[in-house]
Amino acid sequence: MLNANRMSTNIIVTVLVMLLVFVLPLVDRRICTRLGLNLHHGVSTNPKADALLQIRQLILFAVFFVYVMVFAYLVFFSRSASEEYLVHIAPFVDLQNAISTDYGLSDFLVTLFRGGIQEAFSHVYVLKFEDIAQVYMNIMLYVPMGYLLPYVFEFFRSRSGIRPVLACFVISFITENLQLIFRRGFYDMDDLLSNTFGGLIGQLLFIAVGYVVTHPDWRSELFTYRRWRKAARRSALYPFARGIKLSRTTLLGTDEDAVYFFYVTKLGFRPRKQLTVEYSFGTDFLFEMGNSQVEVHCSNRPDKLPTQYLSISARNLPSIRDRLKAHDVETGPFEQDPYTGQRRMSFTGPDGVIVTILEE
Repeated sequence: MLNANRMSTNIIVTVLVMLLVFVLPLVDRRICTRLGLNLHHGVSTNPKADALLQIRQLILFAVFFVYVMVFAYLVFFSRSASEEYLVHIAPFVDLQNAISTDYGLSDFLVTLFRGGIQEAFSHVYVLKFEDIAQVYMNIMLYVPMGYLLPYVFEFFRSRSGIRPVLACFVISFITENLQLIFRRGFYDMDDLLSNTFGGLIGQLLFIAVGYVVTHPDWRSELFTYRRWRKAARRSALYPFARGIKLSRTTLLGTDEDAVYFFYVTKLGFRPRKQLTVEYSFGTDFLFEMGNSQVEVHCSNRPDKLPTQYLSISARNLPSIRDRLKAHDVETGPFEQDPYTGQRRMSFTGPDGVIVTILEE
């Protein structure tokens, strides 16, 4: 039986974590390449790509579920309930009890830089190897959490620099409280710190291994990003970028009934405002969906208008295409956006407006 306090368990967990970190993205990339699947929201060559990508996602969910089951067993069910509620609040108690040194941290660092690793660690003595193994186990248990959250879930992948480690902290906090409630181990501040550190390691491993392996063009993307970032810092609006949003697109129309029916009835935009413009003998509409707004100036005259474009970004394009088709809106086939490489589809609205939906 696996036990979190045994050295054999630490070795098994370490091997499994290394296999997960390095083997999973390699196998994932190779299989998807052979099946003609695009992992970056681009156009896949396989005609059954949508179904195969859903199967891939289910497999990743299964991997995450297996990890959660192993995690729950090691944290809760491998331990017997104690008779008392046990709480350790002071940080780094386990390491202080497990390690003894001849001098303080500053002297250790000085010796490390001047005399080398061997000289520095010759003054460090291990008193309780079990406590060190326990701290190591607490770290390793959360490495897959920090790694799999962005690998499996788009929510964490879109902000892989901060969300996974925050989630690991919250999960560790909840776990410690459940252990206290059910008396399955200690409520230990050291565990909370070790778990969060393990989640941070997993998050960094996803960026350094998982993302790099499944994104062959990461070098050019990183180079372009760094060059832009360096130049953008000297620009006028970049310091205010977080507060700037492109929220409104303005179009021209001729038939207000057709415009209202298309955007409100078919596409589901909310009619935010309607204004009667006397000098143009027409109506101005403001439609809204989420943070996006579409302003349409209708002249109610059969004027010939230039070609106009409305671009929208969204997720799950196959489902959107099916719903559009159910509402008698015919879309073209999926295309690859030349700028981002992601999938997009287009359809025509009133007055020849070309509506393009780009997958996030």
